Amino acid sequence: MGTVPTHRVLAILRAVASGGAEMTCSCEPDLFIDGLACCDQATARFLAHSGLIQASRPGAIGQRVPVRLTAAGHAALGRSPLEAA
Repeated sequence: MGTVPTHRVLAILRAVASGGAEMTCSCEPDLFIDGLACCDQATARFLAHSGLIQASRPGAIGQRVPVRLTAAGHAALGRSPLEAA
């Protein structure tokens, strides 16, 4: 991620890092936090397409699956994946 992340990007990344996030399996995934649709799907899709978040496991098209931060997502938050564990 070559630029400084916005406050909204950081907030979504923190929400994903805290657990309880899901995304739909799709080429344009939708993000859900604690069962509620994320208010900024464009940013959520940007995070997925940029490789900052990803599904934790495969699923059928349209199925909701848990989502996690990637190493790049952890780096954007300024911490290593081991610190989050």
